Amino acid sequence: MKRLLTKKRQLNRTIWGDLGLFILLLGFGFFSAYPLIMTVSNSFKPLDELFLFPPKLLPRNITFGNFKDLFELIGNSWVPFSRYFFNTIFITVLGTAGHVLFASMCAYPLAKYKFPGKTLFFSLVVYSLMFTPHVTSIPNYIIITKLGLIDTFLAVVLPAIASSLGLYLMKQFMEQIPDELIESAKIDGASEYRIYLQIVMPLVKPAWVTLIILLFQRLWTSTGGSFIFSEEKKPLSYALIQIAQGSVERAGTIAAVAFIMMIVPVTFFIISQSKILETFTTSGMK
Repeated sequence: MKRLLTKKRQLNRTIWGDLGLFILLLGFGFFSAYPLIMTVSNSFKPLDELFLFPPKLLPRNITFGNFKDLFELIGNSWVPFSRYFFNTIFITVLGTAGHVLFASMCAYPLAKYKFPGKTLFFSLVVYSLMFTPHVTSIPNYIIITKLGLIDTFLAVVLPAIASSLGLYLMKQFMEQIPDELIESAKIDGASEYRIYLQIVMPLVKPAWVTLIILLFQRLWTSTGGSFIFSEEKKPLSYALIQIAQGSVERAGTIAAVAFIMMIVPVTFFIISQSKILETFTTSGMK
């Protein structure tokens, strides 16, 4: 009887402990998601509700007027909205595809072959991860200027392709592919390109799917920075940010801009978050 009471107490303690942990995690989750919820909510609020204090989490009167005003402002621009949208899609697709291709092709020999300077080269790749795009912006500008690529799409695309994160992730994944599998393919007469395309790339799918998502998010929100000056070559994010830099009367439009800039990357992440977590866990990154 005493043993049964002890087990019952332990069971109750476990249930209450799990419940407490669930409530704690739920609170942290809501705290983290609160800015996201407010961004979505503000985009559907009329102007008078945006200035209420304390701010309300949900709109009382849902309106789509903010989005209507946004598209009217874009429509009045001398550069068509479709042009901004095409520029963004072109930069995003070209930069993402180029990064995945070059990162995977460079990672394959680093992971599966031995050659002089291999360790030093990969150490430089790892060290370069410490430098943010803000740190490398001036060297990038000097290089792009020397190449004569200022005010072209390549000025934005090339730095994205040269990012070392993709090389690091792909190399970590490719190292886990058994060498015997590649040797068997060579014995069967498969060329290096066939091994790379038909064996290696399918096996490291979580890595390159993650790269596609990360690069898409980065390039989707790119404004062209100091590399693109012509208005007809600017991406969509630039046009939206210019609209957002208005008076207080544009507060609703600014909320709509924030929603549009956020919704695509967030949707991509929600759909593929399992792939991202699997990639970072396998590569040892946190």
